[in-house]
Amino acid sequence: MKELLVVDLGLMEYGAAWELQRRAAAARKRGAIPDVLLLCEHPHVITLGRNGKISNLRAPESVLRQMGVSFFETNRGGDITYHGPGQLVGYPILNLAEIRRDVGWYVRSLEETMIRATAGFGIASKRVAGCTGVWVDVTVCGEKEEVKDCKDEEKLGAIGVHLSRWVTSHGFAYNVSTDLRYFDLIVPCGIAGKRATSLEKLLGRSVEMKEAAARIVAGFGEVFDMDPRASGREALEERIGPQENHPAETTA
Repeated sequence: MKELLVVDLGLMEYGAAWELQRRAAAARKRGAIPDVLLLCEHPHVITLGRNGKISNLRAPESVLRQMGVSFFETNRGGDITYHGPGQLVGYPILNLAEIRRDVGWYVRSLEETMIRATAGFGIASKRVAGCTGVWVDVTVCGEKEEVKDCKDEEKLGAIGVHLSRWVTSHGFAYNVSTDLRYFDLIVPCGIAGKRATSLEKLLGRSVEMKEAAARIVAGFGEVFDMDPRASGREALEERIGPQENHPAETTA
C-alpha cells in the first residue's frame, strides 16, 4: 500500500492553508514528499471556483465584512461554497500519475470517501446525477407541500479540485457541526433550491470533529488503497522546503 501522510492543521486561515497546499503540491511534483492529506477547519470564508458565478453570492461585501466572512477567488473547480468552523475540510495532495490518471474517477472517489464516513454514523448518503458532492435524503412534509413524496435532498459534502501535472490540490468539505445559517449568504455550489445539512443536524446530537476526521481518514485509506500515517505540520514543512514567492489569489 502507498504511504499517505495525514496532517491535522486545526483551525487555519484559508489563505495560509492554500499557501501550504501550493508548496506541498510543488514538493509532490519534485518527489520530495509522498501523497498527503491535509485536514483543517477554516474561519468563516466564502470561495468562488474558476467556473463559478459571482451572482451566486447573495450578500454584498459590506455584509461579509460585518459578519467576519472573507472571500477568495480560487483556481479550483466548482462554483461558490462556504467554509467555517465545524466543517472538516480535506486537501489531498496526490500524484494521480502514480494512482490513476482519471479526474472523474478521482472526484467519485472523494465522494465515496464521504459516503463511507457517513455510513459509519448510521446515515445513508448518496450521489446525485449532475450534482457533484454527497447528498442525504430528508423528509420535508409540512415544509414543501408541493413535494408529494415528502422527500428532498440536502448537501452534506462538497467537492472542488484542481490538478496540475496530475498532482491534486483543493478537495472536499464535510459538514460536521457547521453553522448552516452561513450558507444563506450564497447559492450553495450554484444549485438553486438546495440546502446544506450537517452530521449534527441529521443525528440530532453533537459530533466531535476528531470522530468525523477518523472516519474520513479510514474511508480515504480504503478507497485509495493507502496506508494513512499521522504527521505533524512541522515535519511536513521540513520536507517541503522553503517558501517560494508567487502571485497571491484574489481576496476581499
